[in-house]
Amino acid sequence: MSYQKKYLPLVLGVAIAAGIFIGGKLNFSDAPDRLFSTNSKKDKLNRLIDYIDYDYVEDVNTDSIVDVTVNGILDNLDPHSVYIPKEDMERVAENMKGDFVGIGVSFYTYRDTITVIKTIEGGPSEKAGIKGGDRILMANGDSLYGKGVLDGDIVKRLKGPINTKVDLTVLRKGEPELMNFTVKRGVIPIKSVDAVYMLTEKLGYIKVNRFAESTYKEFKKGLDILIDSGATEIALDLRGNPGGFLGIAEQMVDEFLGKNKLILFTKNKRGDIEESYATRKGDFEEGKVYVLIDENSASASEIVAGALQDNDKGTIVGRRSYGKGLVQREMDLGDGSAVRLTVSRYYTPTGRSIQRPYKKNGHKDYYDEYSDRLDSGELLDPSKIEVADSLKFTTPKGKVVYGGGGIIPDVFVPIDNSLHNETLQYIEQYQFFDNFVFRQLDLDRHAYDGITRQDFIDNFKVDDELVVKFQDYVNTQTRSKVTFVAYHDEVKQYLKATLADQLYNSGAFEEVFNQSDIMIDEVIKLSEGQ
Repeated sequence: MSYQKKYLPLVLGVAIAAGIFIGGKLNFSDAPDRLFSTNSKKDKLNRLIDYIDYDYVEDVNTDSIVDVTVNGILDNLDPHSVYIPKEDMERVAENMKGDFVGIGVSFYTYRDTITVIKTIEGGPSEKAGIKGGDRILMANGDSLYGKGVLDGDIVKRLKGPINTKVDLTVLRKGEPELMNFTVKRGVIPIKSVDAVYMLTEKLGYIKVNRFAESTYKEFKKGLDILIDSGATEIALDLRGNPGGFLGIAEQMVDEFLGKNKLILFTKNKRGDIEESYATRKGDFEEGKVYVLIDENSASASEIVAGALQDNDKGTIVGRRSYGKGLVQREMDLGDGSAVRLTVSRYYTPTGRSIQRPYKKNGHKDYYDEYSDRLDSGELLDPSKIEVADSLKFTTPKGKVVYGGGGIIPDVFVPIDNSLHNETLQYIEQYQFFDNFVFRQLDLDRHAYDGITRQDFIDNFKVDDELVVKFQDYVNTQTRSKVTFVAYHDEVKQYLKATLADQLYNSGAFEEVFNQSDIMIDEVIKLSEGQ
């Protein structure tokens, strides 16, 4: 072998490595003398990982070390700069995109068998004839029942490339033989808009649960329905909405603000400012808007509330919002993982930042602030909200607003302690309402065949016997005994809303639940001038 051929792979390897090194250094803002400078901090980290990889006495998964290192670095930044591991990327991406490819069923593992709770409206399974209560026994000949089958495995078998087909074998109560269905996989929306309906003859209601890529289209469709139904006022419910894409929030606000009204502006570390203004395309610029927020309304939800409040357009109803005024950008790390890094701050039209402090007591205290608000009495009494005169701003019409930690509502509504107690939250968290209602429906689904959705919402009553059955069910699922004496009516409300959800699908839960919602009642009073 010649000298050149022998060392050619080595030379090529060195050249490629040098190219990667130089490429990693390239930054069009760098001066030429910095191009070949070393970064001792990066070198130190790389050397440590290499030492562990090659010389440490035991085999170590250095990928996990890198994950820990990345998280450790981000922990020294702000609470909203986060690492997304490779294994979580698909789920996170689906959630933010607003859809996924599948067969379109919500299912429950009941006695080791996959049982359909409900089909997604307009989805592939509904079109194929699958119904709530159906047991899916096999998919393409593979068994889906038994103790050894995990929910994750089931999902993988039911999901697949778009327009591919899956043959399902189904057991349906009342049918003498197994049934066969061929379902073509399609795009299944992950709904951002939970409910759209009229609260009164003039007041429409829209509940938005997050700001994904598909959210604006869903919202616009709902808004058009309400306008066609005669709505001249809108209650936009953003309670519990953690946020999402800033651009989607801007599009939503644009429906309410007139041309050239400032929606927000952002500022990065270099002091660069980007401003966002409303256009003339809004369809509800003349209507009245009420925005419902609470302590879990964050980020894009606060952008909407702040923009409308600062432009004297909306009436903000509820409790002080979360207080997140930072903007993240998702950046690929090259191995399937990513980091969401805070790249700028956003400011409402009057110039206020609503980001609450996070450097003083660490990330844990930052996320535990709900307990602090509860202990201080702020969730019950607006006078307990701490404000700073140095962060006082004034809207064009002279309304005083404050920065420094969330959007403070124009009309305060205290937390409803009857619904926010530990027992009910525990029961809801473990899906006892959903599972119990499914079992009840499974006994005789035809009992509700003659009841229309509106008749159920307006007139159906949950009797005491069902509450007792539910109490017995919960007590079979938990070690401690639970009684519902103190919140009997609240349990009835949850049961009726869950029944409506499983029987009638989209928006039925909210329409029932809102009948006893004190914040909804307050909005209706404001709308009627009371």
